[in-house]
Amino acid sequence: MLPVEEIYVPLKSWLTEKTTALIIAPPGAGKTTGIPLALLDSAWLDGQKIILLEPRRLAARAAAARMAETLGEAVGQTVGFRVRGESKVSGKTRIEVVTEGIFSRLILNDPSLEGIGCVIFDEFHERSLDADLGLAFARDAQLLLRDDLRLLVMSATLDGDRVLDLLPDAERFESQGRSFPIEIHYLGRNQSLLIEQDVARHVARLATKLKPEQAETMLVFLPGQGEIHRVGRFLDEIGLPPHIDLCKLYGAMDFRDQTYTLARNTPGRPKIVLATAIAETSLTLDRVSMVVDCGLSRLGRFDPARGVTRFVTERVSRASADQRRGRAGRTQAGDAYRLWDAEQDRSLIPFAKPEILETDLSQLALSLRLWGAKSTESLALLDHPPKAAMDEAVKLLQALGALDNNGDLTLHGKAVAQLPMAPRLAHMLIRAAESGSAEQGANLAVLLSENGLGGKSTDLDARLEALSHDKSPKIHQARSLAQTWARQAQALTKATGKAGGRILSHHLLAECFPERIAKARGKAGEFVMANGRGVYVDEHDRLAREPYLTVGDLGGGTGRDRVLLAAPLSEAEILKLFDDRLERTTALEKVNGRFRAFDQVRLGNLVLSSKPRESIPPEMLLQAESEEIREKGLKALNIPESAQSFRARVAFLRSQDETWPDLSDEALLSGLADWLGPYAAGKSMLSLNGGVISQALHAMLDYDQQRMLDKLAPEALKMPTGSNIRIDYEAEGGPRLEVRVQELYGTTTHPVVGPNRTPITLSLTSPAHRPIQITKDLPAFWDGSWAEVRSEMKGRYPRHVWPENPREADPTTRAKPRGT
Repeated sequence: MLPVEEIYVPLKSWLTEKTTALIIAPPGAGKTTGIPLALLDSAWLDGQKIILLEPRRLAARAAAARMAETLGEAVGQTVGFRVRGESKVSGKTRIEVVTEGIFSRLILNDPSLEGIGCVIFDEFHERSLDADLGLAFARDAQLLLRDDLRLLVMSATLDGDRVLDLLPDAERFESQGRSFPIEIHYLGRNQSLLIEQDVARHVARLATKLKPEQAETMLVFLPGQGEIHRVGRFLDEIGLPPHIDLCKLYGAMDFRDQTYTLARNTPGRPKIVLATAIAETSLTLDRVSMVVDCGLSRLGRFDPARGVTRFVTERVSRASADQRRGRAGRTQAGDAYRLWDAEQDRSLIPFAKPEILETDLSQLALSLRLWGAKSTESLALLDHPPKAAMDEAVKLLQALGALDNNGDLTLHGKAVAQLPMAPRLAHMLIRAAESGSAEQGANLAVLLSENGLGGKSTDLDARLEALSHDKSPKIHQARSLAQTWARQAQALTKATGKAGGRILSHHLLAECFPERIAKARGKAGEFVMANGRGVYVDEHDRLAREPYLTVGDLGGGTGRDRVLLAAPLSEAEILKLFDDRLERTTALEKVNGRFRAFDQVRLGNLVLSSKPRESIPPEMLLQAESEEIREKGLKALNIPESAQSFRARVAFLRSQDETWPDLSDEALLSGLADWLGPYAAGKSMLSLNGGVISQALHAMLDYDQQRMLDKLAPEALKMPTGSNIRIDYEAEGGPRLEVRVQELYGTTTHPVVGPNRTPITLSLTSPAHRPIQITKDLPAFWDGSWAEVRSEMKGRYPRHVWPENPREADPTTRAKPRGT
């Protein structure tokens, strides 16, 4: 009896009248295979199908096989499956297990889901984009088109309250499952060893605990295929007991090898399974009593700025760790060994980020248009996509011609949307089919979308050649898929294969990823792509010395990416392929301290050709120099001291009357083209002499202001002695003037400037120009502290005149004649 059977009766009763349910059950409860079979005889189903969604092809096949085995039938009868490139269904099929991507296409082609009575979203906690979008579309269909459609959301580790908020009419059914005790062991992590070495040594040690008589399984979780192979090699070096079978499980494996790993254990032979996160859910492995978890997972993270999905290795979430631990207690008490410590365990994030927040959204944007929407606002989504990522997706689809400038589907976009692949690949395949090269385009699409095909060469031709000669079952399946895609593309374009219309594979690759056209730079193997990102191949790679590459696949890096698949491309080919996307411009460069103009042909950030011009367009020179001056500041110009004084005087007046122009650094830098540009007249602003710059600054004042400037803010103050002393308008505290006190004898009023008659700060000095007093009220000084100052100065400078009443004395710059 399956543990989940405890909820069969209340669930079936609820679905008799209601249409939406949430099912929470732990790993091993049997929900994946038990619930669909339990609902098969429901009256409301009335001969219609049940669609069960699984996140992966392997899980879909396995679930269908297990249910068919339960019924004593072959797959394809009552229970069938459909995944990309393979299907086993018949007219008798009532339960169809499909991958989430298949369902997304199914509902877009038939929103009313005719002939389908129930859709079950299994393992919904994985939060794939297709699952989120599929549920949103199905909910729309249920509310608007099919009020009899049953929707079930199932998970082992899901935030059920959020789902109930999203589906308020749903009832929650929870099965506790069969709970065998699982002891958790924290092994910590030996940082002096590679993660693969650390895992291998623990696995080898723990392998001695596997009981042959029970043919137990140890399930080892690793981030990816590479780590699985390396741990396998380390275990071969260490040596496992001969009665233990070592198996591997990852998505890119041949299906026959996957089937062998999932088969029941041979009596007397325990099994060690090295697996990726694919083994966390849905799949049933025989007699798992021990789980070794390295605590890492490899996830795709889309970088919109680079247009590439990087696979990054991250710590698992708490939900994933619990899922992994739970695999050890499905049929018996077990042990979970974690390569981290208890303190680290408390810091795990609750759930991994949903794919809709992390992935390329071009498929989502295209699907929305097919659904009749341009945004997700009205859809039942737990999380809505980031606006910036959606904007980037729309830009990509517009660049591919799938959307017009208004963001609406074009005829080409409708064709692209009909093909079961990423929009880039579909666009490329449509273009290939239009030229009679559908088969060639389909082979390339399969190579780009399926991991591990054609070997590991970076060269596209070498990969395609290897693909054509490979006779393995996996390649046979890939070829079959390519043939299906080619037929679909031909039907969409009605291509007839015109003579002379065939396209080369590397041209198709360029059509698929135009922003990844790369140009050689620096040493051999170094390139920069049209999107500005640096990439590289090994310097001994056959592609390392090519002038241009069209890049199809990249491995993420911190500062640059490794080219995993590419093909040579000539400049002539780029000019022909992208003629309508090329930018023909004039660019400026500074050569030996002087700007020079070049006529350039560019593709994105790549300069394909650059020819010098005899002259520089005046407006370009003005813009370039303006940017340089703004970067360096006004010190880059030859502004004379007199012009700086002029600016200070105007700034003083502006502080009292805002009708005077703003001659601050910020204002002059922002308006260079307006005030200085006309005086350059096609010449370099940086070479203008101080006189011209002064003239340009003075011209910023209107006639009346020029006439009033010397009256309101004179550059210098004329002393009673006839000397002119410059006023410092930039001094702290306002205009300031330094003068020997003798030159002010006879002055009875304090000097002022500006429309508000601002007193000038007088810095009075001795005959030796040493400060003796600072004042803004000269008469008060004469009446006050002058007597004390006079007494002191008379003793120091006896040959100078120190009158008792300076108001009535004559100003002087001289000492007394000798003998007086």
